[in-house]
Amino acid sequence: MTNNRESLLAGAKKCLYDKGYARTTARDIAGASGVSLAAIGYHFGSTQELMNQALYAAIGDWGEELEATLAAELDPETTTRQRFETYWERVLTSFRTHRRMWVATFEIFPLIDELPQVRAGLAQGMEHARIGLATLLRGVGAGGGDAREVGAVHQALLSGILAQWLIDPEAAPSAAELSAGLRRIAQDLADD
Repeated sequence: MTNNRESLLAGAKKCLYDKGYARTTARDIAGASGVSLAAIGYHFGSTQELMNQALYAAIGDWGEELEATLAAELDPETTTRQRFETYWERVLTSFRTHRRMWVATFEIFPLIDELPQVRAGLAQGMEHARIGLATLLRGVGAGGGDAREVGAVHQALLSGILAQWLIDPEAAPSAAELSAGLRRIAQDLADD
């Protein structure tokens, strides 16, 4: 038997996917969780804090799923470019599975100045994501400056491609196009 706190969090995550961050009401969450409205205040203090926790949990779920997907073994003969493209194909596939969660994440960005706790939580998550992406996509250890630099580039790619994909998935770059574009940029930088 689950407790009310867990039920509320599960209900809020369901609402996050069904209705989005801003459109979800306390009544929606109570209905989805089968728990009283009063329990939201008791366990979380406010509907907004419950939705924040639901968003963090949904992003965490995506991160764990992506980590497992990216950790799947590739052929040892795979080239660096093939590895990059395979990993980014997997990332793009994960966008489809979690589209509503990403819409909710982008929905919160205009409110970020009014939600310092959310800003702090997302900033902490981005720092962990940078290191995680560097480790998963390049095999860079978490201790060095390379991890932050490489991870920051992958994080920028992730955010930018995600924005393009949410707006126009058909025109967003494929993994192969991303790889070709980065090779061209690297060539231009090397020629400088």
